[in-house]
Order: sequence, then structure tokens, then C-alpha cells
Amino acid sequence: MPRLTHDKITWLSYAQLGLWGFFLYGFGPVVPLLRDEQGTSAAVAGLHSTGIAAGALLGGAIFPPVARRLGRGRASWLGLAGVAAGAAALGLLHPLPATIAAVAVIATFGMMVISGVSVMLTARHGDAAPAALTEANAACAGMGILAPLVIGATVDAGLGWRPVMAVEVGLIALVALAALTFRVRLPHAPAAAAADGPIGVAASAVRLPRTYWIAWVLMAVTGSIEVCLSLWTADVLRSHAGLSAGGASAAIAAIVCGMFAGRLAGGRIALRWPPVPLLLAALGVSLAGFALFWAAAVGWLAVTGLVVLGLGNALHYPLAISIALAVAGPAADKAAGWSSYSMGVGFGIAPVALGWVADGVGPHLAFLLLPAFIAAAALLAVRLGRALRAAHPTDDQRPIPIPA
Repeated sequence: MPRLTHDKITWLSYAQLGLWGFFLYGFGPVVPLLRDEQGTSAAVAGLHSTGIAAGALLGGAIFPPVARRLGRGRASWLGLAGVAAGAAALGLLHPLPATIAAVAVIATFGMMVISGVSVMLTARHGDAAPAALTEANAACAGMGILAPLVIGATVDAGLGWRPVMAVEVGLIALVALAALTFRVRLPHAPAAAAADGPIGVAASAVRLPRTYWIAWVLMAVTGSIEVCLSLWTADVLRSHAGLSAGGASAAIAAIVCGMFAGRLAGGRIALRWPPVPLLLAALGVSLAGFALFWAAAVGWLAVTGLVVLGLGNALHYPLAISIALAVAGPAADKAAGWSSYSMGVGFGIAPVALGWVADGVGPHLAFLLLPAFIAAAALLAVRLGRALRAAHPTDDQRPIPIPA
């Protein structure tokens, strides 16, 4: 069984992804509040997700050359600096075009953080990388628990949602100060090993295999599930379960709590179970949690469903990205960059479509799009398992190995 070692660089990588999670899971509850503040429809408010998608596309495009020139460590710190600048702008600006632009900036640099952390952990932990990536995403979810609670508290206190952006900037500064104080240095050398193939061919010229693209589509679909929940769950809790605006915003933390618990446990399970069956089991748990959430007409029962949903959602992205990076081989930076495009597709299309449907039939009925996404993800996972067996007959019998 692979062994996961937690060194200072690993802990710092977890912290960096956690800072992105604080924004990502905090922004979902902000969207309905922004819609009220700006007087827009659900579909127009969903354009903030389009801004995230555009930023994800740009971040995915610029990460590989930045990582080759500066190294993955510096690319990650540059990403966090950009997230801080965008969060400050979002907290200060009010017009719709300005808030969409600020979100796009945050997503651009946030994708650099995600890509940098993913490839650093992959290179550092080898066969134990699926567990490391799952734990990193547990840190992401753990920090994401705090943001909806902060928003709920500040909204109920009459301060609105904007103070959470100041908290984001302060947390980034705190982690940077801690890294300096404890002299934790991420790998700063240019990523030559990942930039070049085994015989000196540039990774940009290495063709990504078919199994990678199946995993890519799977990430787009599971990303659609997560972003729709993040952006529109608060509306359902307000309209169907009777929660207040502040209570609904804070209740989004239930999803993230479930994800945090699922990823803590999943980090160890991923060392023992093959990824595709584990992913299918996670999708089943997500479907059960959604059914409970959607059918509930009282707040506590709906929130219970969200916790179960989070437990299932916990493993969707970590398992899919670990498979994608594993099959990419020497083109890991390229694969990480392209994975951001899958997030862009999920973030850019699904929430706007759900918002458009919600404007016609209401958010509760519109949420029936999510079981369709879960079913599509299950079909893709089955197809991915078959492709892995065809390419490497033993890969479905053990945790997926990731090249160091």
C-alpha cells in the first residue's frame, strides 16, 4: 500500500488550496445576495459563474508557460497574490460588470493555484498522490466551511457579505507570513522534468491520451454539479425550506462540511480502493443526498440532505484529477492546464442554464437538472473504467499510480 508522508511543503500546498476554497465556497452564497443588491434576474446573476469560467480558461492557458518559466512554487504564490487583488476589488466594487470582472480575475489566478498545487503534490507523492490530492481538497473544503458561516454572521449583523472578501485577503497574507517565518519554500526551479518528455520532447508536443479526455469530460460534469449547488442552493433553501437569507447562506456550509468529512476519510480509502469504483460509489451517495435535500420542506431535513450530498461530492474532483494527471505522464503541467478548461465549461454553462430554467419554473424544480448531471457522470465513470482496463489491464484492481 502506498504511504503518504506529510512534510512542510505538503502542508503548505494544502493551505494554499484551502485559501482558494475559502473564496470558492464563500462565493456561492454571495450570488443570491448580489442578485438582490444589483436587482438582476437569476440568469443574469449567473453570469458571475460565466466570469469564473472565463477566468478558468485564461488561468488554464497561462499556467503551463508560467510554471516552466518561474517554477510551480512561484506560479502558486503568484496565483494567490492575484486572488487577493481580485477579492479586494470584489469587496469594493458594486456595478454588475465590475463584479463579474473581479470574479474573472480571481478565477484566473485561482486556477494557477489549483494547477500548481495539483502538479506539485503529484510529483512529490507518486503512488500516494490520489490520497494527497484528496487531503488537499479536504483542506479546500475545510476552509470553505468558514466562509458561508462568516457571510451568514455578517449579513445577520447588517454588515452585508463584503467583509468576507477582507477576510480572504487577510488569510492569504497570514499564510504567506507563516511560510516566511517557518522558511517553507515550495519548489521554485522551472518544471523541466514536467516540461520535457522522456526523450527530451517538449510536453506541449506530447499528445494526451483518450483516457485523459474522458476524465476531462467527467470533471466538467462533476464540476457542473458542484457549482450549481454552490450558486443556487441558498435560493432553494429560501424558497422551499423557509430559511432566511442569512440562514440560507450559512447553511451552504453543510455541503462543505460533508465534503470535508468525506475527503478526510477518502484520503485513506483512496490508498486501498481503485478510483473508478470509488467514484461510482461517491456518485450514488450524492444522488441519495440530493433526493433528501430536494424532497425536504423543512430546514433541518434539507440541511441533512446537503451534508450527505457533500459526502458524495467529496471524491468527485480529487479522483477525476488524479486519474487525469496519472494518464498524462510527462505532460502533467499541460494536463493540469487543460483541466482548468473543464472547470470553465462546467462553471460557464451549467449555472447559467439552471438560472435560466429557474427564472421560468423556480429554483426548486430547476434543481432537477442535477440528477441528470449525476447520471451523466456515472456513465462517464463506467466508460473511463473500461478505457483504463483496455490501456492498463491492472489499473482497475488497485489505486491508480501517478508518476513522480
